[in-house]
Amino acid sequence: MAILDELLEFCDNVDVSATAGTALVGDVIDLGSQPQDLGSGEPMYLVIQTGSTSIITGGSAGTIQFQLASDAAAAIAVDGTASTHVLTPTYVTDGDDANAAALDAGGVIYVGALPTGAGVAYERYLGVLVTTATTTTTAGTINAFLTKDPKNWVALPDAVN
Repeated sequence: MAILDELLEFCDNVDVSATAGTALVGDVIDLGSQPQDLGSGEPMYLVIQTGSTSIITGGSAGTIQFQLASDAAAAIAVDGTASTHVLTPTYVTDGDDANAAALDAGGVIYVGALPTGAGVAYERYLGVLVTTATTTTTAGTINAFLTKDPKNWVALPDAVN
């Protein structure tokens, strides 16, 4: 069983149902006034998973996409001016029967190493933005966090000893 650091968690079953647009969801991580090497020399991974509720739309199909972004302010900008570090594939949202497995409850939306080196510099605050397009998502939750060891990370129900 992997141990999850609460200070590296953006979302814990956070609702992402929304009308079309981009929104900051969950918590942000304060990297400090001089962002350093996030993994202290080891790779850090972003994990985004559908929570206990599938991400669906009530009518026509739409799309949803997630990004790990940083900004100088804790209220990370949703107008495209924040620094984007990870951009997931765009997923089609529809009813539970037509969705990709990644959007079903417990599905894995994204797992990948954070970019380092000559990429976009990290600003002080790091968070997850969700872009909903075409139509409203009527239900859905996500878990999102950083970890050094994604291969051993396992989702377990609450209150399991």
